[in-house]
Amino acid sequence: MISRVLTAVSVGFDGELVTVECDTTKGLPAFNIVGLADKAVGESRERVRAAISNSELTFPAKRITINLAPANLAKEGSHLDLPIAISILAASGQLRQQSLEKVLFAGELSLNGELRPINGVISLTECARRNGCETIILPRKNAEQATLISGINVVGATTLTEVILHLIGEKLIQPIPKTVVENNTISTLLIDDIRGQESAKRALIIAAAGHHNLLFTGPPGAGKTMLAKSLPELLPPLAENEIFETTKIYSLAGETDKIITDRPFRAPHHTASFVALIGGGSKVKPGEISLAHNGVLFLDEIPEFPRTSLEALRQPLEDRTISISRASGKTTYPAHFMLVATQNPCPCGYLGDDKQACICSQVSIANYQKRLSGPLLDRIDMIIPVARVEREKLFTKTADKPHGQEWLKQIVTARNLQIKRQKRPNSALTNKQLEKIANLDTPAKALLDTASDKLNLSARSYFKTLRVARTIADLAGHDNITTADVAEALQYRQN
Repeated sequence: MISRVLTAVSVGFDGELVTVECDTTKGLPAFNIVGLADKAVGESRERVRAAISNSELTFPAKRITINLAPANLAKEGSHLDLPIAISILAASGQLRQQSLEKVLFAGELSLNGELRPINGVISLTECARRNGCETIILPRKNAEQATLISGINVVGATTLTEVILHLIGEKLIQPIPKTVVENNTISTLLIDDIRGQESAKRALIIAAAGHHNLLFTGPPGAGKTMLAKSLPELLPPLAENEIFETTKIYSLAGETDKIITDRPFRAPHHTASFVALIGGGSKVKPGEISLAHNGVLFLDEIPEFPRTSLEALRQPLEDRTISISRASGKTTYPAHFMLVATQNPCPCGYLGDDKQACICSQVSIANYQKRLSGPLLDRIDMIIPVARVEREKLFTKTADKPHGQEWLKQIVTARNLQIKRQKRPNSALTNKQLEKIANLDTPAKALLDTASDKLNLSARSYFKTLRVARTIADLAGHDNITTADVAEALQYRQN
């Protein structure tokens, strides 16, 4: 007897349907799996055998052959345990084939029959809906993520026994309702704890409002890292589609089985490998730049990162996706992140400091500053000098009044204006789209053209300056970009 059970595997950012076929014949007991399965799938033989036996079900003493179709598609992941077990039970007559129609199964089995959480649940659920499945049965811990996909019943189970009782109709498991996602509210913001640094705070507000990349440069201890870490709280809450995309990436990477409601903040160490930052590996997975999608990628002391890793950021900073090509195929992950970086002006860190003298030679300073290439710097919208804060300001009793919540309201208002006007933040505008909504008045256009000639701005820098000016105008609440908006945007291009 042959049984057929539906499941899926993650292929890059999406899922592909897989049919698990089971054939049981007379002969010496054997258990074989064919269909280009990896080692984790091959090892499922022992997990499935023990799980069926320990769930008080009968493991057939026959020659069992499992085929994973299509045979030319590589199958990875322990989530194939459950569909393999179900196909064996159906082939041995313990389940009716009719009860398996339009149902997709996914889940890892423990030896006692418990269902363990798996990766890539959203991709699998999307694949199930796309191929006409009405129900997906998976581990209970993964069910919350799966409910982000509408139009399909999500059944979460904790054991193989629960699944069997549900399929034979003895004890039905009710589908899990769609999760209502709520964004977390923060009463106090980290930016309110930062003394001084008014120009840097202003740059943070502009960057958050328009999703612009920025670089803080200054001596050690000036507050560059603290400024960068205060940025996520200033970003608008994730929209529904952003929650879906972000959770899908984290599910594929195996980072969490929960729904992501806060904007990501990824801060890899400078010793992180090229693959860890960009993504890839023998089993291609998202890297830090994809895990920072819809959030912030923070590179502290960016000159210390390997040059090959930094240069690999150039394409995703422009395209907002990362394409990873391997012998097995090509995978594209989203990578629309805000790059926030810090650097010292020289190896010792005190070049230009008014309190401590720099001890670096001109050669070492030049070599240090060359670690960031011109093309990479050209893709950074704002370069912000950060000077050390005077000691008197650090301990003054008349501390700065908290303005974080007020700034957050301005940022959300400006971002909502951009979404309503062009369906995306200003940083994501193409040059053609930017020309349509720039609304430069004549003096502002003259100032930008003159500054472009004197500062020798590239075409990319010219349009990036215009995007920043558009964001400044949105924060101020006026339609036209004025001379003051352009002047402020230009000061962020000087380095």
